[in-house]
Amino acid sequence: MKMGIAGFRRTIAAGGFGLLALVALSLPGEAGVKPGDFITPDNAAQVKDLVSPGVFYKVQRGMTMKIVPTSRIDWPPPYKDATEKYSSQVQLSKDHRTVVGYVAGQPFPLIDANDPYVATKVVWNALWRPISNDDYDLRYYDCDTVYTGRNKPFFEIAYGQLGHYAGYDLVGRTEVEPMPVDPDFKNTNRLWLFLLGPELAPQDARGTSLLRYRYASPTHGDDTWAWEPGTRRLRRLNEAINSTATGAQTWDPDHYSGFNPKTEQYDYKFVGEKEMLATVDAEHSPEVRCATDGGGSACPERWQMRHMYIVSAEPRRSVNNAEAIDSKTVIYMDSEMWFEPYIDTYDRRGELFRNHIYWLAYRDRPVPDAKIAIYPFKREFVVGACSTDVQSGEATMCYLPGIETPERECWYINMGAVDRAFFTTEAMVKMSETGHM
Repeated sequence: MKMGIAGFRRTIAAGGFGLLALVALSLPGEAGVKPGDFITPDNAAQVKDLVSPGVFYKVQRGMTMKIVPTSRIDWPPPYKDATEKYSSQVQLSKDHRTVVGYVAGQPFPLIDANDPYVATKVVWNALWRPISNDDYDLRYYDCDTVYTGRNKPFFEIAYGQLGHYAGYDLVGRTEVEPMPVDPDFKNTNRLWLFLLGPELAPQDARGTSLLRYRYASPTHGDDTWAWEPGTRRLRRLNEAINSTATGAQTWDPDHYSGFNPKTEQYDYKFVGEKEMLATVDAEHSPEVRCATDGGGSACPERWQMRHMYIVSAEPRRSVNNAEAIDSKTVIYMDSEMWFEPYIDTYDRRGELFRNHIYWLAYRDRPVPDAKIAIYPFKREFVVGACSTDVQSGEATMCYLPGIETPERECWYINMGAVDRAFFTTEAMVKMSETGHM
C-alpha cells in the first residue's frame, strides 16, 4: 500500500454526494473561501455552508478564521502498520452494532458511502483513532467559562485548572508494551480507562476527580466514579451523568474528546461527505484567547478545507442512556486524522443546543520548546477545545497546554506516562487527598 491507507480510502469513496464534494474541492472559487481569506462576523456568510451550524454561530459572534491551504495529515507509522496487518479480519457483528475481530489500527480503513452500515463504521473508526491508542496524559490545563458575543470584552465567569486528563487503552496498542492487547482485557473486558483530575482550581472544588471505565460488552455500560473532597466520599455515578454538563460548566464526559458515549447505545445515520473547514494544523500552542468574542474560542487560528464524513447519532431510548439530554448529535469526522473538529448537539425539541470545537496541531511535539514529549514522527495534538451552549451564550474554552499552568509540555501520548495502576479508585482518592501529581 504505497499510497497509504488514507489515500486509498479516498479513491474508493463512492456515491454522487462524494463526487460532488470532490468536484467542489477542485474548484476553490465555488467553495466560498480561498487561502489568504480572513473570516470575521462581517463576512461570515462565506463560510456558512462550510462549517456546522454551531461553528457558524461562533463566527457570527466574533470568532475569526485565517484560511490556509489544505495540508496532508499522515497517521503515526505504527498505527498505519497495524491497520495494514489487522484490518482485513475486522467486521461488524450480525446485528451490525459491535466490532468482531479487532486487534489494532483502524478497523474499517475502506469507507464506502454506499455501504448501508457506513455510519456505524465511521463511529467505530473514531473509537480507535490514530491520535492516541496506547496511553495519554495531559498534565495541567485550564479552562475559562465566559459569555460570548461579538466584540464583547473578556469577563471570566469561572476558572478551572486540572492536574490530569489521562487515558489507558487495553486494546489496539501499537507503541508501548504490552502490545497489541493488554492481557488484563481477557480478565476484565475493559476497553479503556480514563481519569480526569484532581481539580486544582477553583479552591472550593480542589481535589474533585472522575474515573471512568469502558467495556467491550455491548450490554455493560460504563462504570464511573467521582471523588468529592467536601464530603470525602467516593460516589458511584449513574451512567446518565456522562451525557450531562458537569463542573466544567458546558462540558459533559461524553464530549470531552469528541463524540465519546458508549457506541452501541446510539443509532447512526450517514448524512454524507463534504469539503468543510477545520483546524488540523494549528499555529498556536498554547492557544490564543480570542479577543473578539469575549474569550469564547481560540482565534485567530488557521482553518483549512478538509474532507469530512457527516454522521447523525441518536440515543437508543430503550437502553441505559434513556436520560440523555441530547436528542441528536451531528458528528463531523475528518477523513484523514479521524478526529471530530467539531460536533453539534440538539435538544429534545430538535433545536441546536451545544457546539463543541476542537483545535488540533500537527507536529512532532506539543510545544516548540518541549524537552521530553518529542516524537520521531508528526502526530495530532488537541491544543484547544470549546463547548458552547448556543441557547444561553455560555462557553467553556479549555487550553491544552494551559495559559496559567506550571506544565509547558502538557501532552504525553503513547509514552507509557500512565499505566493501569494509575486508574483505580484507590489511586484517584490518594492523589486527590494529597495533591500529589
